[in-house]
Amino acid sequence: MKIQKYIARDMPEAMKRIRAELGNDAVILHSKVIYTGGFLGLFKKRNIEVLAAIDPSVSDVPVPQYKQMKKNEVRHPILIKEQPPNTKSFDQPSIDQSVNGKGSADYPDIVKQLDEINQHVQAFGDLSSNVSFSIPTPIKKVVHQLAKHEIEKSIKDRLVKELVAKWYAAGENVQEPDVFKWAQQLLLTEISSYSFGEISLSKKYINVIGPTGVGKTTTLAKIAANIILKQQKTVGFITTDTYRIGAIEQLKTYATILDVPLEVCYSMEDFENATRKLENCDIILIDTAGRNFRNKKYVEDLMQVVDYKREMETLLVLSLTAKQKDLEEIYQQFSAIEIDSFIFTKLDETSSYGAMINLIVSCKKGVAYITTGQNVPDDIIQATPIELVNKIIEVD
Repeated sequence: MKIQKYIARDMPEAMKRIRAELGNDAVILHSKVIYTGGFLGLFKKRNIEVLAAIDPSVSDVPVPQYKQMKKNEVRHPILIKEQPPNTKSFDQPSIDQSVNGKGSADYPDIVKQLDEINQHVQAFGDLSSNVSFSIPTPIKKVVHQLAKHEIEKSIKDRLVKELVAKWYAAGENVQEPDVFKWAQQLLLTEISSYSFGEISLSKKYINVIGPTGVGKTTTLAKIAANIILKQQKTVGFITTDTYRIGAIEQLKTYATILDVPLEVCYSMEDFENATRKLENCDIILIDTAGRNFRNKKYVEDLMQVVDYKREMETLLVLSLTAKQKDLEEIYQQFSAIEIDSFIFTKLDETSSYGAMINLIVSCKKGVAYITTGQNVPDDIIQATPIELVNKIIEVD
């Protein structure tokens, strides 16, 4: 049995070619809609692919329009042979288009091979190029959503490329909610490999660091309340924030409300004494001073007061109201200290949440908590990848 593949604009054209080449006794084995051509994987033309077969033993196969084929000569179907030399397309396989076999048992393997080849879709080029692309409307809406939340260009480009590839691979009948779900899953893939959620309490010392005004002390009180109420652990406070007026009094107020001990440290010696006094506590939470993050000496001062050689988990507290560039600079300044994860504060004071995704991807760090207000202990939630992504891609 000879099996031949044809690619044509529509079924009538395919049938005309099949009859002309294989004769009226040819049978259709398989047909499907495919997309070919285009530019960088876009703007492909809708065609139909047909597999037809003929038994060579049939005596009345008319071949008047074609010269007799030589032995082992491969006949290429129309459209395929019009492809420019030395070019390859995922939609146009390089396998022989005429297959001579003993029977139709060869057909399933051929169909499987063709289907696998046609599943590849080429993504289009860099969005920053000068080429004007006609992006499908649902994907444009996703792009608008990403831009609204100030998602970094490199992340946005990757997502849109993947979305366009999926769009053309899926073919017809793709709905807007499907595209948004694809975007949601792609963003989840970007961040899910990092650590998320509440601190494990596997380490005795929990240290929060960050610039001034991000809400470190209030956040520390929220974490302490959750540990006491949910985990039934005993907690102690250490503060090294001796610079800010009223900082010690603020933490003393929280310590009184939560009924936990508090130690104030001005030096490494004070820190060592404080840890001895609080050694019976299950968890010791350390509040550090918030100062100008642009001053490297601040980070050096921190390392002169807090013993980071201890078994310690360090959380960098960042405000979502800050500029992306400032957040990146803050991370760079504090990266002299080993940072385990982020805490993002002031979610309720902004409508743009892309900075969370941007920092996770660029810094390769996860998120422990997100705070949503000033109330202690209520306005804090443990971070999860889906929680963050849903702030960006709103899927019903």
